Amino acid sequence: MNEHELIKLILQGERDKFRIFVEKYQQMVFRTCMGFVHNKEDADDLTQEVFIQAYQSLPDFKMKSAFSTWLYRIAVNASLNKVRKSAGTSFIQRLESFFGAENSKTSQLTASDTDDPENIIIKKEHSQWLQKALDSLPENQRTAIVLSKYDDLSQKEIAEIMKTTEGAVEALLQRAKMNLREKLSGGRIINHN
Repeated sequence: MNEHELIKLILQGERDKFRIFVEKYQQMVFRTCMGFVHNKEDADDLTQEVFIQAYQSLPDFKMKSAFSTWLYRIAVNASLNKVRKSAGTSFIQRLESFFGAENSKTSQLTASDTDDPENIIIKKEHSQWLQKALDSLPENQRTAIVLSKYDDLSQKEIAEIMKTTEGAVEALLQRAKMNLREKLSGGRIINHN
């Protein structure tokens, strides 16, 4: 049975079948939410909210796209709303990999360095600086980075979720990378939200 047939059954009253979607997509939704809120408890709460919203909105699902694409949209929107309300933090290690390890001050600290209190403070300050830079990006750039680097989605998948073209996603990622490099090298953090 494919997903569209399953949705029809749920809409015809077999509500318990929605559990199949929860089991299949729970980790995906959690990872997406975690990529925005960076807190397990908040991500758990958001995951639950996303599935409640998806269940309640199921009659509005047009079946023109995959269920997972529609669910990603709900997860991204719920996560962005949460971030707007609570000024969330960023995913430092994934962001650093976006620039490459050679450009990362945090990743240059070795395991033995992390025992040194001064290096712990430096690493924490660097992480906070990186978080501010990410949070200062325009929402569409931040969304593209989270979906690309945290959820490892392809540009095609990101384009479907963000309702745009693959070329636009590529441009968003390039602008985000350029903006982050500029903000991090210049030491200026400007909030676009």
